[in-house]
Parts: sequence; C-alpha cells; structure tokens
Amino acid sequence: MSKSSLTPSTIRIGRRYRANRLDGPYDAIVIGSGIGGLTTAACLSKAGKKVLVLEQHYTAGGYTHSYARNGYEWDVGVHYIGDMGSPNTLGRKLFDLITDGQLKWAPMDDNYDRFFLGDRVVNLRAGKKGFRNSLLEAFPDEEQAIDDYMALLNKVASGMQFYTLSKLAPSFVSPLLGKGIRMALPDCFNRPTYEVLRDLTDNEELIGAITGQWGDCGVTPKQSSFMIHALIAKHYMHGGYYPVGGASEMAKTIIPVIQQSGGEVFTYADVTEILVEKGKAVGVRMADGEEIRSPKVISGAGIINTFEELLPRETAEKIGYPKQREHVNPSMPHIGLYIGLKGTPSELNLPKTNFWVYPSADHDGNVERFLENTDSEFPVVYLSFPAAKDPDYQNRWPGTSTIEVVAPTTYEMFEPWKDSTWGKRGEDYEARKQAITDRLMEVVYEKLPQVRDKVDYVETSTPLSTAWFCRYSRGELYGLDHTPERFDQSWLRPKTKVPGLYLTGQDILTCGVVGAMIGGFVTSLSILGYKGLPLAKQIFVDRADSSTDSQVVTPAASGTS
Repeated sequence: MSKSSLTPSTIRIGRRYRANRLDGPYDAIVIGSGIGGLTTAACLSKAGKKVLVLEQHYTAGGYTHSYARNGYEWDVGVHYIGDMGSPNTLGRKLFDLITDGQLKWAPMDDNYDRFFLGDRVVNLRAGKKGFRNSLLEAFPDEEQAIDDYMALLNKVASGMQFYTLSKLAPSFVSPLLGKGIRMALPDCFNRPTYEVLRDLTDNEELIGAITGQWGDCGVTPKQSSFMIHALIAKHYMHGGYYPVGGASEMAKTIIPVIQQSGGEVFTYADVTEILVEKGKAVGVRMADGEEIRSPKVISGAGIINTFEELLPRETAEKIGYPKQREHVNPSMPHIGLYIGLKGTPSELNLPKTNFWVYPSADHDGNVERFLENTDSEFPVVYLSFPAAKDPDYQNRWPGTSTIEVVAPTTYEMFEPWKDSTWGKRGEDYEARKQAITDRLMEVVYEKLPQVRDKVDYVETSTPLSTAWFCRYSRGELYGLDHTPERFDQSWLRPKTKVPGLYLTGQDILTCGVVGAMIGGFVTSLSILGYKGLPLAKQIFVDRADSSTDSQVVTPAASGTS
C-alpha cells in the first residue's frame, strides 16, 4: 500500500495565468473559482459582462475540484447533491443556466444515507414518503413528532425565500427589513436545532437520527441554527445525486459559459491584495506584482480571507470589520482519506449510499469528548464511494474503485507544522498523519470488511493540506460556522461597504455546493440590478408547473458533505 505519493495530478481545469495572457479591460474580477465565484462569473457573462476569474490553485473549482493520483480519482467536497432529479428545482435550474445544460446527474441508491448511531442503524430513503417511513420504522412510537418535524421543514423552506431576498436589499434599509423578516419567519427559523427538536420529542435517539446529517454543515445540533438543519434535510429528502464524469465536470462545463462574453478563468493566479483607491475597490494585485484593474471586484475567497488578508487593514477597520468579526467564527477543520482499491464497485460490493458512523446518537457529547481527548473515538466518520456513484468512472479508470473518508479534527493537532511546505513537513508530521490514517482505516474495515485486502493506495489530507490548496487557514470545509448568531449578521451580504467590492460564495448565505451557488447567483443580481431581471425571470418565473414533480424547490441548501 503506497502512502502520500507526490505524483502530479492529471486533472487541471482552467488556463494557466501569465500576465501577458490578460486580455482586459474586464467588467469584473472574481477572486477564487469555487462554485460561488464561478456562478457569479457565469451569470454576469450571460448578461454580456467580460469577467476574469483568478484561482491560486493549479485547477479551477475550489471545493468542487477533483484530483487524480496513482491511477485513481477523487472529489474533495462534492460527495452528494440533492434536488437534481427534476429540471424544475432551483438548484437544477441554476446548474442548467450556468452550464448551458451540459452537466449531467446520476442518482444514488434509494437509501442515500445510512446512520450508524452506536448499535442502532437508521437508513434514509428518498422521497417524502420514503423519508417519513425511514424514521417511522426506526421509531414507531414517534409518529406525531416525525410528522410535526416534517411540517417544520416546509415552514423553514418557505421562509428562506424572504431571508435570501433580504440579501439584495440596500444596506441602509437592512435593519428595518430584518425586523420585518424576523416577524414573518417561523419561530423555529433561527433557534438552535436541538432546542427546536426537543420541543417535538424527548427521544434522544430520534433527535440523533434526525440530525444524522450534521456533518453536512459541520455544526452539532446544540450549536447549529435550525435553518441550516432544515435546509439540508429538505435538500436531500428526494435523494442524492452525483455529477456524471466526476466533480471536475462542474468547472469544466461552467468555464465555456464564462468565456462566451470574452471572460477567462486563470489558475496559478495568486491574488495578494485588493486595490483600494479613494475608498473604492479598483482591482487586484497579483503575486508577480501585476495590477489588474476593474470597476467591480468580487471575492469568493471567504469573509475572513477577504477582510483580513486581501483588503488593506485600514479599509477593513474603517468599515467596522473587526467588530463584526466578533460574531462569526470559522467552521470545524477536517481530515480526509482518499482510498484507491483494485476491483470495480460491483466486484467489491460498494454501495451508492453514504455511511455516517457515530459512537452514539449524542452528537454534541461525542464532539465534546473528542475535543477533550483526540485519541478517543471520532465524533463522526463519513464514508463516500465516488467510483460507485459515477456511471462514467470505469470509462476513465477501469477495474478500480475509490472510497473517501471525512472526519472532524482540531487545528491544534497540526499547528506545529503550519509554517512548513506541503509534502515536506517532516517525519513527525507524517507519523501523526499515519496514526490517524490507521484509526480511520479500521472504521472502514469494520463497515466494509471485504475491502481489507483490496486497498492499493491511501492518501491523507489534514487541515494544513486544506490551508495550502484552498487557503482556508484553519482547514475549515464550510467557511463560517452555521450558528444562530452567524445568521443574524446583516452585513453578510453580496455588496460590502467598500464601493466596488462584492462577496460571493457560501459565507453570504449557506454552505455547500447549492448554497454557495445560490449565493453566487444573488451576488450577480446585486451587481446587475434591474439588468439582472431576465436572469431572475429565467430561474424564478420561467419554470414549468412543478405540482407533479417528485421534488420540492428549496431556495438554499447545503450540497456537500
């Protein structure tokens, strides 16, 4: 079994940056090629704008990129996406818009999520009826609580439309609008998830099962907003889907749309500073010293990176960012295992079902015990099977399979090596990684004993890997923590207090592929103003009657695990 080979990746999406390849002037510059930035750029391109996207990584896509090594391929964040089975859901409409309908989707198994809650196993099946019956079979005495819970999901999904639209309102009316929206929203909307569910039932096992997808936002039930919990549950209620051809197909199909109006997506394009003159954002400075000017600068690099690393300190202080920063925190860092196996998914009996392995149904207690002693059981171990989910995988990598494992960790475990170089962090770091790898592999073998002798390759990523490649300094996967306090921050919106500077991606709305994509769409509408009405009409109005659809339209939801 080989470990941590440094063989270069073979999946590179985007054009390599060179200053002499710039073809300005550009109507807008987007920092970062995550799904939020790509969505904003594609929508602006649809409106005739020439947009430049700058990505510091060797490939475009952010957390939606794929990489290949040693004859295997993995995604780094697109483990499954909901609401893709019908062309009339908001998420699917947006994907079709920004890819010109070129991105195709494959369904997972009807049983899309399996929760191992200690000794109890709960299987979630697709569809409202399947979802309800899954919970009812496991908890036959909790029918009323389950029905009340599903009713709350609908209330939150309906209220999310108002919350999303509030991001487009001018900042000076935001406080007043916020009060009105809070009055219109259900009481449960931004309360802690556990508190809302405890009002429905005192069955802690049921609460643990209902919140079995907490890893999709990285915040435990007692800390998370019920809004994000409800959106995730609704998002996946009709099953999970995976992009045909792998996660890299997302950026690959979006980039041509950006290029239609003369735009481009450059990789190895490291932005070091947002240029501000007379209080206005006017462009960016690159690592090679090149200055690129544009009347609109859109940052998809995350709130913390934007205001603490890219924007001049005096500008951030002038608009009050340090005080605002007190109300938001980065989400939990993670460990990733990328496993390559000899044999096809059918030969190895690998499912199209996600496994969530928990020590018990007490998710907050599991995390607290782990933080007190990181040698204790991981609070969750997530297993995903990309080769099984992608019907095109065998055409690219015949006779092989892959497994991905994600588990939470602490940044402090790896902080001693934070200033070292990727691939050259030393023997102590590799020993730390190996110990964690061995622990997680035993979880894999416990749930899938048939693969023990089939594993050919294992590579492990740590929070430092995420910081190196994706510039999230503490290895966070979901940007800002999805707590009630975070969702009370009216300043988390596309248009900043710096004229010419906009934000996009998951930090302005919700985490996940679809959440970040909708955030990107909202950003494009904020920039375009009334000129964005044709796009809004295409997404919100020009939709066939969905009354017979098997899926529900939700305005924002998580789309990554």
